[in-house]
Amino acid sequence: METPPPKPSPSFDAYSPTEIAARVASAGVTKASLPFLQMFILALLASAFIAFGSMLFTLVMTHHGLGFGPSRLLGGFALSLGLVLVVVAGAELFTGNNLIVMAWAERKVSSAQLLRNWGIVFVGNIAGSVGMAFLVFWSGTLNLNNGGVAETAISIASAKVAIPPAEAFFRDLLCNTLVCLAVWLCFAAHSLTDKVIAIVFPITAFVALGFEHSIANAYLIPIGYLAGASDITMMGFIENLLPVTAGNIVGESVFVAFVYWLIYRRDSSNN
Repeated sequence: METPPPKPSPSFDAYSPTEIAARVASAGVTKASLPFLQMFILALLASAFIAFGSMLFTLVMTHHGLGFGPSRLLGGFALSLGLVLVVVAGAELFTGNNLIVMAWAERKVSSAQLLRNWGIVFVGNIAGSVGMAFLVFWSGTLNLNNGGVAETAISIASAKVAIPPAEAFFRDLLCNTLVCLAVWLCFAAHSLTDKVIAIVFPITAFVALGFEHSIANAYLIPIGYLAGASDITMMGFIENLLPVTAGNIVGESVFVAFVYWLIYRRDSSNN
């Protein structure tokens, strides 16, 4: 009786950038091909996960007693929970799905498939974020710390709608560059621990630096309104959402997906 060959030992080395690019392109094809209902429900889940991270961010920023830098660092670490849940549990997040541009650049995904994915996921993310704001409001969580959490929610939301559109665009461009790099680094990972570590540092950085994330804002602004912010209107919400969404698309699609396609996949795509 023959002895079966030994199983290969698991690798602890990260995938190389070339391998990451190939994995991202392959994942883009899979994401673009999802059926409507599955894609939409996964988009709702992603917004719920980002909202959980945003809730934790709001809580830890309430009466923290820390200086400016340490408090921002702590808040960024807390919000990292959202992307950890998206990547590990599985969900469709608009800001991460801009990486599908790599598969599109290789002509493995059509323009119609790309826009279909972005449209369905974006609508699902926004709907889920607003829905989570209502659930949190009804839960009474804003009353924690004698209403201090509600005060923090109002302060965060008011600050976001006061950002000038051009500034919001560039803040979100920089934000989603870091978000995409976090997702990109996850494709280098072999283990759950690798993925969590890959996510925490870029996400902590974007929050600490004051950059803007469209899906997080789709929760943070409505919850501030529900908490009682008097300076938030539907128009103010839209005026924030439009430039930050545009910045998201440019930051991830161009600065990460397209740049890495040029570096690692352009020649193989032409063969």
